[in-house]
Parts: sequence; C-alpha cells; structure tokens
Amino acid sequence: MGRAPGLLGPLPLQFNVYFVQDINAGLKDVAEIPEIQMPVSSLSKEELEDLITKLKKASNGLELHLKEQILSHQALQEALNDPKNGESAFKHLKQQASILGNMEKLHLLGPGRCFVEFGAGRGKLSHWVDIALQNAENVQFLLVERATARFKVDGKHKRKDSIFERLQVDIQHLCLNKVPILEEKKLPLVGIGKHLCGAATDLALRCLVESYTTCCDGENEEPVPKRSKSDKTELASNSSTDNERNEEDTLENSKPVAGIVIALCCHHRCDWTHYVGREFFKSVGLGPVEFHYYQRMSSWATCGMRESITKSSMNDEESEDQTNNTEEHDQAYSKTEGGSDTLQGLLTVEERKEIGCLCKLLIDHGRIEYLQQRGYKAALQYYTESAVSLENILLTAVPRQSWIPEPTA
Repeated sequence: MGRAPGLLGPLPLQFNVYFVQDINAGLKDVAEIPEIQMPVSSLSKEELEDLITKLKKASNGLELHLKEQILSHQALQEALNDPKNGESAFKHLKQQASILGNMEKLHLLGPGRCFVEFGAGRGKLSHWVDIALQNAENVQFLLVERATARFKVDGKHKRKDSIFERLQVDIQHLCLNKVPILEEKKLPLVGIGKHLCGAATDLALRCLVESYTTCCDGENEEPVPKRSKSDKTELASNSSTDNERNEEDTLENSKPVAGIVIALCCHHRCDWTHYVGREFFKSVGLGPVEFHYYQRMSSWATCGMRESITKSSMNDEESEDQTNNTEEHDQAYSKTEGGSDTLQGLLTVEERKEIGCLCKLLIDHGRIEYLQQRGYKAALQYYTESAVSLENILLTAVPRQSWIPEPTA
C-alpha cells in the first residue's frame, strides 16, 4: 500500500526543475584538470622562489592598494545601537550595513528586483535588504544554500510585497532560468553574498553572468537591439538629463542581471576547475600548477593576524555565515596555516603576509577581468576594517552601459 503524498518528503535534489548537473561547473576539458600537487611545505627553496618571482611578475601593473568603501545603511542603525548585541553580532551587523550601503551606492536597492543570496545560511543579509526596501513593490528573494540551515530568519519578514523562497541546492547545479518564480516575472536579478567561500564565488558568478544571462538572451522574443555608432552619437548629443537617466534605467531593466555584490572569503578553497579567471591566468603565463600553490599561499595574508583571534570568535563568525560548515572552515585554515609554519625559516611573517595578499589579489583580478569581458563595470574594495573581519574585500559589478555616475557635490 502506497504512502499518502504528504508523507513522501522532499524530492531528491536531482528531481528539482532547477537542478542541472554541473551547469556552472566550468572546466570540461579533462586535459586541463590539474594533477594532485605536493603541499607548499614540501617545495624546495628554489621552487618556492620561482613561484614568488612569477607571482610578482604577474601582479606587476595591478592596482595593489584597494579603495576603502566602508559604508553603512539606515536600516541597521537601530540594531547597531542596541546594547544587547554582543561583539560578534555587532561585527556582523557592521558588515551587513556596509554591504547594503554599497548596494545603495550602486542603485541596486529598489523595486522590481529579485535578490539572489548565494550561500544564504540563515538568510540575514536578505532580511536586512528586505527591511531597507521598506515600501518597495514587486520584490523577490531567492535564498540559495546547499545545507539545511538552522535558526533561519525567514519567518521574521513582515512586508507583504516581498516573496521569499529557499533553494536547497549546490550552486554548481543551479539553473536560475528554470526557477518557477523567475520564469513567471523575469525580474532583473541582483546577486548578493556575505563571505561566499572560495569556489562558491566562481560558481555564483558563472551562474549569473554566463548560465542565466545566456538562457535569458536566447529566450527573449524581442531582444534589445545593439546600438549602432550613429545611435550612440545621437544619445550623446541629447542634452536632456531626464531622457539620459530614463534611457539608463531602461537599459538596466532590460539586463537579466542588474548587479552583483559579494563579500569574498576563503581564497584557499578556490579550485582551478571552477575558477572563472583561468583565461587571465593564462594571459600572464600561469596555469593550474601555479594556481594551486597561490590559492594555498593566499592564507598567508591573514596567518599573522589570525593568531590573535580566539577560536571562539572564529567559530562565531563562521557559524553565522556558513551554517553547519564551521568545522570544515576551521580544518581548512589549520591545514594551510600549519603548512606555512614550516616555511618560517625561509620567509618572515611580514613577507608571507605580503605574498598572501598578492595571491588573493591575483585570484580576484581574474574574476574582475571575467566580469569586464562580459560587459560589467567591476571593482574590488575594502568594505569593512580588518578588525571587524579579516575577509574584508567586496566584489561589485553592474552592467557597464547602465552605470549611473554619482552626482557631483
């Protein structure tokens, strides 16, 4: 005798309509998949020096000093001033406030949007975005998390105009074009994430600007025509500010992805197979072997400072952002840092920190070039102080032709 439908439980992930095996995985050429490499601690002095020389050469010409864009948002002021919040909660609030402040600066907080939070965990970032939107109409939230999240804040949303939906799926297999609520309204997407770990950032970027955008472009019955040179000249000669602003708004709304705002995390967990910046690495004479060592060496950027952070505060931070993944993160940090400790005779702590920062910058620059090649104005900036979070770099991107400049004072 069969069970009642209500007792069958959730469908296996592969039967969800939005599950498409490896749609965002990236590399499919088996010949390029890197072989297992020896740990950094096993390298000879000459091999290590060669890697560092290549790193510095590849980094030559990159912007080494990122701009500080530490902002806040009124939506979080009450919580930030609440004395009941402890130090760990306060640090998270400061980060969330700055992410929202940067979203507002990029004109991404508004009606008629679908906000997709990758690595959503408890869903706190979406929660604050919802509060910031106040009376905005026609707003959707998709919270993507492969693990089952505990202590979710989904039930605290009070606005009637917001639609919240959770997708329990690995980003690697997520086809946004097949998510029912996106098929219905096709609102412009804003991809967001706070401490999106390692390769998950690359999977999310490909999910948004490659898989989803390509699907949308292929399905548009009346695609937005590309402008000819004469069209651009005509637009430039138009002296009406209102008309220019309306044109920019129309362009933004015609784009399937209106913007991306992701706080980066855990470069040592990146993977050449999924990395979106492979073409950039190849262009500067690097490949999968160098990438392997640079992603491991990226943990050196914080190894000196991290020693001053207690294990309890580390667990607080990771448990907030990566629900159920705390042990996995801590083990990864201990392995990479433990390996680097054996190199103390070759490099000072300051030298290792400098090299680690260069590794992170190089990996992130590959992501920036990937976005730029696909028509986005992309940037990296410090969005919070290192005392608040050692992972304090924010990646932002908006479609280039819809960029709205800041008003001059």
